[in-house]
Amino acid sequence: MSIQILGMVSTSYGSESAGWRGPVVDPGYLADFARAHEEAGFDRALIAHSATSPEGFAAAAHVLYTTERLGVLIAQRPGFIQPTLTARKLATLDNLTGAGRVAIHHITGGSDADQRRDGDFASKDARYRRTGEFIDVLRRTLTSDEPFDHEGEFYRFEGAFSSVKPRGPVPIFFGGQSDDAIRVGGRWADVYALWGEPLAQTRERIDLIRAEAARHGREIDFSLSVRPIVAETEDAAWEKADGIRRAFEDNLAQGGGGGGWRIGRGENTAVGARRLKDEAEEKLVHDERLWFGVTQLTDGGGNSTALVGTPQQVVEALLKYYDLGVRNFLIRGFDPLRDVREWGEELVPLLRAGAAARERDLVAAGAGQGRDAK
Repeated sequence: MSIQILGMVSTSYGSESAGWRGPVVDPGYLADFARAHEEAGFDRALIAHSATSPEGFAAAAHVLYTTERLGVLIAQRPGFIQPTLTARKLATLDNLTGAGRVAIHHITGGSDADQRRDGDFASKDARYRRTGEFIDVLRRTLTSDEPFDHEGEFYRFEGAFSSVKPRGPVPIFFGGQSDDAIRVGGRWADVYALWGEPLAQTRERIDLIRAEAARHGREIDFSLSVRPIVAETEDAAWEKADGIRRAFEDNLAQGGGGGGWRIGRGENTAVGARRLKDEAEEKLVHDERLWFGVTQLTDGGGNSTALVGTPQQVVEALLKYYDLGVRNFLIRGFDPLRDVREWGEELVPLLRAGAAARERDLVAAGAGQGRDAK
């Protein structure tokens, strides 16, 4: 499988280090941000989700209508919209904007406080069971040629059916690092999303998730989320990283720099967040250039680890994850729009070229093994 390069768009300008400014929803900025991803050669852009943020399907539609090729990855939490309706929303958007441009990312929720803002008081283990059932019904609704009944722990349907079917595939992404998450994702997800952890820990997670998928007779793909910090020289890149950390500290000292509309998500109790915090406390730099300088200042949640170096050095680091089996790379910056534009000049082409070379090597190795077996 060739690689997929994903970014992340937002409805207004901002980041942890740059602060946030402008209206909560700035249609012009979102359109510019989406077009920048397309021009830089990205395949998809993530639309993030929280209980206080703008609604994702509406934002995704704006991205799709203001670009020609760029796909979207819509994050959503099961439990607030019925899976049958979610399937029809996805299929409708796919038909309106071009086959294969829509994907969905299921996040079960790492903050009880943020879940409760939308009225969800279910326990975390119950939420994971609900996510598994949700994905099951969603996939059946997207693919079934006949009405079907379903009666489970969380959902009950009689004669469920969607007259609109997607014209292209709708990949189902999933994230989570707990044992419950691995059981759900291994059984139901197409792509399992991982944070930017050190190589050894990433290899361990991939092995666990693949084993769980194999128990159900399935294979599964992987996505890696990381924040590149690049400059012409390695020293300049590390200076840039130090500047980002200092700016983030200043924003924290000023109350977050997010404006009155931006509300904290509450304590993050996710296993993945705890893993990142533990790795940050162990040391700030792993595997030569995986930097936890921002992670150390946060609760560990979100995409906060960074790869620091020249474009070529960062690509070489990313390709080490390719060697572990990662084929989807979600990269976003600390100066979001400018970073995307700069990455399109060198980082993205280098990453595609490096992955293509590795793919050719894998094909050649497979052909060689086939000849040896004769």
